[in-house]
Amino acid sequence: MVDWRRLSDEQLLNQCRVEAFRGPGPGGQKRNKTSSAVRLTHTPTGISALAGESRSQRQNRTLALRRLRHRIALLVRQPWNADRAPIGLRISRRSADYPAVMGAVLDVLAARDWSVRDSAAAIGTTTAQLVRFLRSDEKLWSEVNTHRRQRGLKPLV
Repeated sequence: MVDWRRLSDEQLLNQCRVEAFRGPGPGGQKRNKTSSAVRLTHTPTGISALAGESRSQRQNRTLALRRLRHRIALLVRQPWNADRAPIGLRISRRSADYPAVMGAVLDVLAARDWSVRDSAAAIGTTTAQLVRFLRSDEKLWSEVNTHRRQRGLKPLV
């Protein structure tokens, strides 16, 4: 199994179908003449991400790639190995490493049957710090609570 977290942007893009099209957003007349919006579809998983805010196709591709990494982190689980490097929860959401950290946290939660207390212990942090990390990202928070509800656990509040 390929660990998508270790792939460079170029390697991840090589696994994607890239579509450029005329999209909504700024640009006035330019918007009607150029295909600057970008949709990336990760072929192995079928997960896609879209960006069209910029007039620049390159900027939109960069934004779409960042969103794709975030979506893959939310949706693709990998087996957790306790021998992996420690997970640093003090990371900015703007960091390029954030999706990989988020994915690793979700992998630990999945391996610990979505128990925050057990997962925090496995990561080597406190429950409060793990909850703060989860709460900092609305989509991450929602994903964790969805899995907890499916298992009959109380959602995090």
